[in-house]
Amino acid sequence: MLTDTHIHLDLNEYADDLPSVLSHSETQGVSRWIVPAISLVNWARLPVLHQQYPNLYYAFGLHPWFLANETDQALIELELLLQQRPAGLVAIGECGLDGAIEVPMPLQITMLEKQLALASQYQLPVILHCRKAHNELLRIVKQFTLPRGGVWHAFSGSHQQAEQFIELGFKLGIGGVITYPRAEKTRKAVAKLPIESLLLETDGPTMPLFQRQGARNEPAYIPEVLAELAVLRQIPPDVLGDAIERNVEKMFRIPCVE
Repeated sequence: MLTDTHIHLDLNEYADDLPSVLSHSETQGVSRWIVPAISLVNWARLPVLHQQYPNLYYAFGLHPWFLANETDQALIELELLLQQRPAGLVAIGECGLDGAIEVPMPLQITMLEKQLALASQYQLPVILHCRKAHNELLRIVKQFTLPRGGVWHAFSGSHQQAEQFIELGFKLGIGGVITYPRAEKTRKAVAKLPIESLLLETDGPTMPLFQRQGARNEPAYIPEVLAELAVLRQIPPDVLGDAIERNVEKMFRIPCVE
């Protein structure tokens, strides 16, 4: 059984057919999901989803894309939720830095730092978004003691960049990008990185796999990511999948799926 460690099942793209999406996912051997929030307005739905689907876990966070609509009140509410530690909460995120958007970088940095401080205080892993801001993100993360580390979500970097985060206790979210032949740098990196540092994800509904462009991404496609990773590493998919699931359970402290 596999886990999609980054899938936005709380978004409207899944609102009309979520039960069938999860049922299809399970038929493909993907029976556990981690849903990272992107803004305050999403938080209330996540514990409800966990109650409906006990193998659906979640994270509370403030994504850099949507910070223009957030205020300091969001951080206050985030800490209140962390104090309550509701069932199903396994991380803080999605948060991070994005150098390709119009949200001012000083605001992104401030909000990231405050979320990292909460991750340290409440001893939760952090799920990081990073685009065109690797050096700045690394500099900031190094300033915090993160006892549970975290995940560099949607990894598409180099071997050297990956190692810098692995040294800080992070794992790498491996998704559909490795199914693209043109992603040579990332494909070479994931072929050599320690298996203990890898997780599987889709980032649905976006980030479609190669030859699925234009279609909604779904957790049922995780086996396709695993199959490509197994080819790159020359390891049988079942052996690789079992090893990665142990990483999931260690990172998020959730029980194994029978």
